[in-house]
Amino acid sequence: MKQVLIINGHPNKQSYNYALSEAYLKGASKTNSILTQINIIDLDFNPNLMFGYQKRTELEPDLLDAIEKIKKADHIVWVFPMWWYGYPALMKGFIDRTFLPGITFEFIKGKALPKKLLKGKTGRIIITADTPKWYDYLFMKSPVINQFKKGTLNFCGINPVKVTYISPVKDSNINYREKWLEKISLLGETLK
Repeated sequence: MKQVLIINGHPNKQSYNYALSEAYLKGASKTNSILTQINIIDLDFNPNLMFGYQKRTELEPDLLDAIEKIKKADHIVWVFPMWWYGYPALMKGFIDRTFLPGITFEFIKGKALPKKLLKGKTGRIIITADTPKWYDYLFMKSPVINQFKKGTLNFCGINPVKVTYISPVKDSNINYREKWLEKISLLGETLK
């Protein structure tokens, strides 16, 4: 049985991102999978990686629980908004505090690249934005996708990671949003 984890990085539970998470969950609930969710805003933790990798900051219970969910998952779905061509600060703090050496990757003496401890897992990134996709790709070179997909998830072994880019959201109408909710529900049904 496949274990699917949905992680929402939006700090506002009234946002469209939460409707997208629920749509994916609704679709995935039609499969024979074990479904788990993490809404980062609900976790109690300090997002500051105070000492970098020089000294391990004690992990709070919510982060220890999140790490176990990440380790158990076969497929991890991330839902978040693109803000200033990155992701929300709270999500960045969550990644800084959970994607650590010995947990998601391991440095190997004498090697340039680490051992990937999350191999065998697949991922899906669902990004909402106001920037048109063509502009993000052609002019900005997709920084949030490169940073998160390649620089974090692939770096730790999660592969393949597929991306769904939903834009523009800010002035979109209800029909546009409903169509995307249907598409995301279908992605959940196929666990993609």
